[in-house]
Amino acid sequence: MPRPVCGVRSGREKPLATRQVAAVQHRYFGNFRPVQFGIRTVKQREEDRGSFILNVSLPLGKMVRQLRIRLTDNRAVELGAGTSLPGLVAAKIGADVVLTDDFHKHEVLENMRRICNLNKLDCKIVGLTWGEWDASLFELQPHIILGADVFYDSTDFDDLFATVAFLLQNSRECVFITTYHNRSGHHLIDFLMVKWGLKCLKLLDGFSFIPAYKASALQGNIQLVEIAIEEK
Repeated sequence: MPRPVCGVRSGREKPLATRQVAAVQHRYFGNFRPVQFGIRTVKQREEDRGSFILNVSLPLGKMVRQLRIRLTDNRAVELGAGTSLPGLVAAKIGADVVLTDDFHKHEVLENMRRICNLNKLDCKIVGLTWGEWDASLFELQPHIILGADVFYDSTDFDDLFATVAFLLQNSRECVFITTYHNRSGHHLIDFLMVKWGLKCLKLLDGFSFIPAYKASALQGNIQLVEIAIEEK
């Protein structure tokens, strides 16, 4: 049976809201009380994409909620977390969460701390630059790795896969679950999975997790993919 092909193009969709006014945004997960809960995020004035919720974060957050039995009391690490929506959902359902973003993006890391405080969640915040090996990377030991639209700039792909492969190799039952907005399919990541000894376990339509009125405003498609280490 052929493996799913994971296509991706560098580039990013517009934020869900304008970049001019700072505001607190509310996202709700679950259809009925008492299982429904909300996540609050802070939308900043800065132009950095790490300060804004992207459409691809929503299906990953929905998927994370469906994995609550798998995640409860286990460690989840979010790469390139930014506003950290998927990681915050994981924390809400009982995971031990580590939120990471580029070590050099101090404003983004500080915004992540504010968001955790806003939601009264005790997540660890770590500055982690893909492709750089420091003590924080060796200490992560995740059960699940999360990443929303981390396939953005193709020049970062190798560093991202190097980091993901290292984490998967050091936590053998770990998987990497990510969503990305595939606008044209010009860039394929399959060759990088082969290069780093990884395989695609699952490929889902991300639009199935998004309300129809939001999906209709997007071009291309959103894919949710689960990646694991290739057993030899």
